[in-house]
Amino acid sequence: MGRVSFHTLGCKLNFAETSNLKRQFELHGFKPVGQKDACDISVINTCSVTAEADRKCRQTIRRAHRLNPDAFIIVTGCYAQLRPDEVAAIEGVNAVLGNSEKARIFDVLENFSPKAPTRISVSCTGDLTTFDPALLSDDRTRAFLKVQDGCDYSCSFCTIPMARGKSRSAPLNQIVDQTRQLADRGVKEIVLTGVNIGLYGQGSLDPPAEFTLLQLLQRLAKVDGILRYRISSIEPNLLTDEIIDFVADTPVMVPHFHIPLQSGENSVLGAMRRRYRRELYLQRLETICAKMPDAGIGADVIVGFPTETDAHFEETRTFLADLPVTYLHVFTYSGRPDTAAADRFEQPNTVSASERGFRNRTLRELSRRKQTVFQERFRGQVRPVLWERNTWSGRMQGYTDNYIRVSQPFEKHRVGMVEPVRLGTETTTFVS
Repeated sequence: MGRVSFHTLGCKLNFAETSNLKRQFELHGFKPVGQKDACDISVINTCSVTAEADRKCRQTIRRAHRLNPDAFIIVTGCYAQLRPDEVAAIEGVNAVLGNSEKARIFDVLENFSPKAPTRISVSCTGDLTTFDPALLSDDRTRAFLKVQDGCDYSCSFCTIPMARGKSRSAPLNQIVDQTRQLADRGVKEIVLTGVNIGLYGQGSLDPPAEFTLLQLLQRLAKVDGILRYRISSIEPNLLTDEIIDFVADTPVMVPHFHIPLQSGENSVLGAMRRRYRRELYLQRLETICAKMPDAGIGADVIVGFPTETDAHFEETRTFLADLPVTYLHVFTYSGRPDTAAADRFEQPNTVSASERGFRNRTLRELSRRKQTVFQERFRGQVRPVLWERNTWSGRMQGYTDNYIRVSQPFEKHRVGMVEPVRLGTETTTFVS
């Protein structure tokens, strides 16, 4: 039996797709092994959201080659899609596969001989019309289910549409069937994932009808056995009042939203080509809090965009400080080749690396304070927690419905259970 290792960088969507790759290799008689173990094939699923992500991908490829110099190395994902020749030039790489080829790896590669010339197979993203299903499941706890791929937006800093193609959606009935299968396996929570999940239904592969995200949620809520659904991330302009109302009124929908902001200053949002302004973002959060006062709300923010002045950053910081967001994912702007921001704004407006670092640290500290305040607000209260398989120092961890992470001493029989837990006690502690 051949041995294959997997290395995944980037988003949960990538991890779900790697999980599908692992199943493909198992069906073909391969045995998955750890990243540091001896293997015959090494599959590296890459990200390219920033220059730092590209650097980590190259580092991962070189490390895989050092660990197993005779292994057949396959590099796929967004970095492979956008920079195939650059990837192929790295020592040890035997095959470079685009995002479309990722799902057809055994159709594309006839053999896995490291002595053969490097193979590059990357389709143009404009030709991507199919939807490749994917899910990542930890058997008894949470599953990440891919429902949408690609993006029709043209944010000036982003390469994802070039890497993933136009928006495509899984047929609604297919998702419902996958959800039933997960329920039969004992999964209790499903996180719906995609590149731009709010576009679900556009580019549907279930003709003649196209569906909306709300209709998908309505169908999924009727599946027996799943106790919680979580939306991974949704654009503020696509988060409708109807979706908010449905989440608020439906017990299996958890009170947790992750809503990208990117900047709290309108002229920067305009330069980013975002499809909303700060007023709409604030309105969405006010609507959520009015209907779900206990909701957890996360936000993505980019610091150091070329047109972001000191005053613009301060406006973003104060806007975030006043918002009822409970945690932040902070990204430092990184100029990506072939994007409008790199072409139009980077010279002479580029923010220095030291200033970008300062802004990043400032917002990360703000995020830590907000997370602590949110946790302390629920100290002593009882919330439902789904206990996960992951353990650390003899303790198991889990999330409340509103996305507070807690831990307890490990008890095997509790893994996969959703149970009421009093938070912030000597037994049940908060996890930062």
